[in-house]
Amino acid sequence: MQTRPLGRSGLRIAPLVFGANVFGWTVDQPTSARLLDRFFDGGLNAIDTADVYSRWVAGNKGGESETMIGHWLKASPARREQAVLITKVGAAPGADGKGLSAKSIAAGVEASLRRLQTDRIDLYLSHRPDAATPIEETLRAYEELVKAGKVRAIGASNSTPAGLRDALDTSAARKLPRYEVEQPEYNLCERGKFEGPLRDLCIAEGLGVIVYYSLASGFLSGKYRSKADLKGARAGGVQNYMNERGFRILGALDAVAKAHGAKPAEVALAWLTAREGVTAPIASATTVEQVDSLVRATQLELSKEELQSLTDASD
Repeated sequence: MQTRPLGRSGLRIAPLVFGANVFGWTVDQPTSARLLDRFFDGGLNAIDTADVYSRWVAGNKGGESETMIGHWLKASPARREQAVLITKVGAAPGADGKGLSAKSIAAGVEASLRRLQTDRIDLYLSHRPDAATPIEETLRAYEELVKAGKVRAIGASNSTPAGLRDALDTSAARKLPRYEVEQPEYNLCERGKFEGPLRDLCIAEGLGVIVYYSLASGFLSGKYRSKADLKGARAGGVQNYMNERGFRILGALDAVAKAHGAKPAEVALAWLTAREGVTAPIASATTVEQVDSLVRATQLELSKEELQSLTDASD
């Protein structure tokens, strides 16, 4: 499977990333191993997680997803050489009350490495901006990790255009590691957070872009067609899409899916993969059958007319 570069990092990923936020939430340890094996056997190679996944589940503290991935890596050492391992720090304040301070990053990386049972993180992301910490402090903390070989490349998530511009300028002026990847929310239902100044900046600077909520919390899978369908762990996140525009998007997905003998989710992911500036979407799976669908999505080629019909439906 053809891979795509992640900025200037030297890392390359297949055109879809496994979203491991479901591990420790709707997926247990044995199932997580089966899903990852199937995903890698399908020619895909990148896993996205974070130190806080999945603390929103009753009884969890965060780190459950990393722990499950670590068990899988320990049981399958050869997979570590195949994998591009992506995790994040900074969504939760550290001991000093800051998310991206040098102290929080230093402690966070050690905890993540321990849970992941590896000696390095391929791509380490600032999970969200931290207004309490100067960006130079954050980047210098990352510089130490890169020098130590604990992190190969760094990136950011949920950046504003101004915040990302400042980070890139600081890296250049201080000769510090730069963010090589941005991770924004982006899908057929939610386009405004990426399209525009943020996308323009990422393209101009040659950043890799890995997008999350690729299926709009599952709405773009087509399984939520009425209020009666709002069941399951993620159903609450789709209610805002159940309107005239949302159903118009589903109609366009249905039409393209039917023409290809595909599923609406596969079409939605193929649309993202074809978008200017996007390196790869993140998508989760809880069954082997869903993993197989993700693999099929990377093999689906849509015509210019089909891509435009989807874009028009979401305008």
